[in-house]
Amino acid sequence: MNENLFASFIAPTILGLPAAVLIILFPPLLIPTSKYLINNRLITTQQWLIKLTSKQMMAMHNTKGRTWSLMLVSLIIFIATTNLLGLLPHSFTPTTQLSMNLAMAIPLWAGAVIVGFRSKIKNALAHFLPQGTPTPLIPMLVIIETISLLIQPMALAVRLTANITAGHLLMHLIGSATLAMSTINLPSTLIIFTILILLTILEIAVALIQAYVFTLLVSLYLHDNT
Repeated sequence: MNENLFASFIAPTILGLPAAVLIILFPPLLIPTSKYLINNRLITTQQWLIKLTSKQMMAMHNTKGRTWSLMLVSLIIFIATTNLLGLLPHSFTPTTQLSMNLAMAIPLWAGAVIVGFRSKIKNALAHFLPQGTPTPLIPMLVIIETISLLIQPMALAVRLTANITAGHLLMHLIGSATLAMSTINLPSTLIIFTILILLTILEIAVALIQAYVFTLLVSLYLHDNT
């Protein structure tokens, strides 16, 4: 069991070629679209959820910040569908890879920071030195604020990776325990299986919450710079 504990986190290959790109492109194909004037209930519910999420995230932004609405809505849908598909048996979750999460976090963070330096350079530079700082502490505070700014994309990526990976590992361990106990003690197996079902429900909620948290933090970084 220890040998295969991290097997589900290994990037899959097809004929020796990495299949991660195909897996990343697969979730958008599952989002239904309508070509008719009157939508069905699934499309209507989907549009309602997208409008609700977009309205909540964009409410604090000005006109310049709201130009990012399409990108942020696309980001939350992509992360949510990727996380949910990773809960299926024998599947692969790209968001358990720190490299992929960094590839999402760094460009978005850098774009928000560049927008801030282009539009409000005085306010952007003011974050490095709070008002009323004693003169001897100025160099240290500038260094600390610079490090805290540069560490933001890493914190975004590590948070998403850690939460998704921890949930998958816990489900794997409890599932293995359920399988091992099935031939030993039936009442204990039923209890562990119930815990596994509850954990699966929790992981579905975590998959959606982490997608929302990741996008919301990017939105907050954007808000601080517009």
